[in-house]
Amino acid sequence: MMKPRLFVASAVVGLLTGLDDYIYAFGVARLPVSTSALIIASQLAFTAAFAFLLVRQKFTPYSVNAVVLMTIGAVVLGLHTSGDRPAGESTKQYVLGFLMTVGAAALYGFILPLVELSYKKGKQRISYTLVMEMQFVIGFFATLFCVVGMIINNDFKVLLILFWIIVQVIGREAREFGLGESKYYVVVVFSAILWQAFFLGAIGVIFCASSLLSGILIALLLPITEVLAVVFYKESFKAEKGVSLVLSLWGFASYFYGEFKHPPQIDTNPTPTPSNP
Repeated sequence: MMKPRLFVASAVVGLLTGLDDYIYAFGVARLPVSTSALIIASQLAFTAAFAFLLVRQKFTPYSVNAVVLMTIGAVVLGLHTSGDRPAGESTKQYVLGFLMTVGAAALYGFILPLVELSYKKGKQRISYTLVMEMQFVIGFFATLFCVVGMIINNDFKVLLILFWIIVQVIGREAREFGLGESKYYVVVVFSAILWQAFFLGAIGVIFCASSLLSGILIALLLPITEVLAVVFYKESFKAEKGVSLVLSLWGFASYFYGEFKHPPQIDTNPTPTPSNP
């Protein structure tokens, strides 16, 4: 169903998503989960800025308040991470991971409004089927970007022999996985499924509402990640993380309070259609 213009736009978004995936993976590998999650929350500010520039997003006092609070929450964390460095990691690696994570937030903050702009400029009726097709194209080109990176990194010796790839490359990683080989495959499979659901949901919300709302909902993942990181990884939860968490939740509540207080106006008395004589 996709016209060439929308296909090209989806391919570009896919390549940018692949780049963002790499930057994100590089950054979080050098930061604790709770720290990286809070930094990623700053992508909301980037989403708001790019939404204003690309699609002329209209802001209310409540949405501005939400963006400011959730962004300040991430900044508070960024100024107080000196004691949160993983053991044995150099200052250079930690700072690089921090900057790469911020870069991933900025790039994804650009991708969401870009998807909304593609909807507006695609010059065709957007439907659920078309959203699915866009997600397929985006996912394909994001994967293609990562595959090229694996080739450059010599992870694939023989690209055309899929069995060799699974046995030699993925099999080696599975054997070296700290939690065991079987759990490696469980993590890989469920990560793929859940990330596809995440991306489909993100562009689906843009289709139903706006890129700003999509960014708000993504920021909602912050408190969930915070709690799970402390519970399962036994990470420390210091005062600055608590302040950042409260600010993020406050901003989220502010946005939806504004939506509740000033809902979109719906014409309940449409002009009747003239009947045929």
